[in-house]
Order: sequence, then structure tokens, then C-alpha cells
Amino acid sequence: MRLVLDTNTVVSGLIWGGVPGRLIDAAATGTAQLISSVPLLDELHDVFYRKKFTAHLAEQGVAAADLFEGYAALVKLIIPAVIGAVILADPDDDIVLATAVACDADAIVSGDAHLLGIGEFQGIPIVTPAAAVRRLGV
Repeated sequence: MRLVLDTNTVVSGLIWGGVPGRLIDAAATGTAQLISSVPLLDELHDVFYRKKFTAHLAEQGVAAADLFEGYAALVKLIIPAVIGAVILADPDDDIVLATAVACDADAIVSGDAHLLGIGEFQGIPIVTPAAAVRRLGV
């Protein structure tokens, strides 16, 4: 199953584990394929280096660079499709949609209300991490 994870899902999974972490584990074992793009990885990098996250990671003895590089090595990188503006309330979310369209993803996984609110985009379902875990059976 090809999944595009929104940045909030990646951060949650890498830092706190839980259900989003199970999706990343599924990719590490070959049960799922995580797809990303340079713009999504850039956003992830920026988030990891926000003070609130670097402090939390330091408490855990984990370097932001290690988490980022590990995730970047796990994903398949693609070039996002060109799509028009979709999420007017948060245009940054459009890159998630464009990435999913470019790889014909089986699902977009997010906790973002803007993305979840549209339900699907060009036939690609937008689901919560819990729904994605159920689909994968992990």
C-alpha cells in the first residue's frame, strides 16, 4: 500500500510512536511504502528544528538530524504533480495532495482537519492514522 503521510503524522510517529509510529514501522518492514517529496521533507525538516521539538528530542537523547535522515532514507521520493489551489484555508496542505496524485497513492494519512474535511482527492482517500493502520492490518 502506497501512503503519503502528512507532516503532522510523521512527526507524531517519529517522536511519540503510537498509531502513527506503526505506519512508519510498517514501511520499515515492507508492509507499506511511504511516498514523499522534497517539499514535504523540507517541511518536516523545518518542524523538527522548532525549539519545542528539539528540546523534547534532546530530553530523549535523540538528534533531530538522525530522525530526519532515517525517515528520508525510508521514503520513496517523487516529484509532486501540478494541481490547482485546493485547500484555500491552508495552501501548504496542497503539496500533500500533489504528492499523492503524482504517485497514485492508495491513501493520504493525516490528522489535519483541512485535509480530512475533504475526505478524498482525485479518488485518493484521506484517512486518519488509525484508519490507515486498520487498512494495513498492523
